[in-house]
Amino acid sequence: MILDALEQSVRYASLHPRFAAAFEFLRTAQLAELSLGRHDIDGDRLFALISREPGRGRAGSKLEAHRRYIDIQYVIGGDDLIGWQPTATCHTLTMPYSDERDVALWSDEPACWLTVAPGQFVIFFPSDAHAPLATTGEARKAVLKVAV
Repeated sequence: MILDALEQSVRYASLHPRFAAAFEFLRTAQLAELSLGRHDIDGDRLFALISREPGRGRAGSKLEAHRRYIDIQYVIGGDDLIGWQPTATCHTLTMPYSDERDVALWSDEPACWLTVAPGQFVIFFPSDAHAPLATTGEARKAVLKVAV
C-alpha cells in the first residue's frame, strides 16, 4: 500500500509498466468534469472508474481485495476514509474470491484507517485488503484499475 500526493507520483511510475500512463491520466484529465462511470485508457489493461458516493461509515465499509487488478484510488473531492490490512492477516471471509467480479470480501476489522484528502492517491496491490468509503461525507473519486 502506498499513500502520497499526486505531485509525488513520479516516484512510483517505475513500479509497474502502466503506472506512468495511470498517473499521466490523473494529472491531465479534467477529473471534476468527467462523467461518472468507466473511462478506458488502455482497454481492460488500464481504465478509470469515476464515482461520487456517500460514505458508508466504518461499520458499513468491508475489506476487499483483488487479484487481477491493482487499484489506484484518487480523491477528487471530499475526503475518503479507507481501512487497510494485509490480505495474509485477514481471517473472516464473507465472500470467497469471485473471478468474474475480481473481488473477495472479509469482515475483519482493518489494521489501520487512512484519511485520503483531495489530490492524494492510494495504491492497493493484490496483497492489500482495503475498506473504501468509510467516510461519513460524500467522496468523488477516480479508481484506476491497473491489470497485474
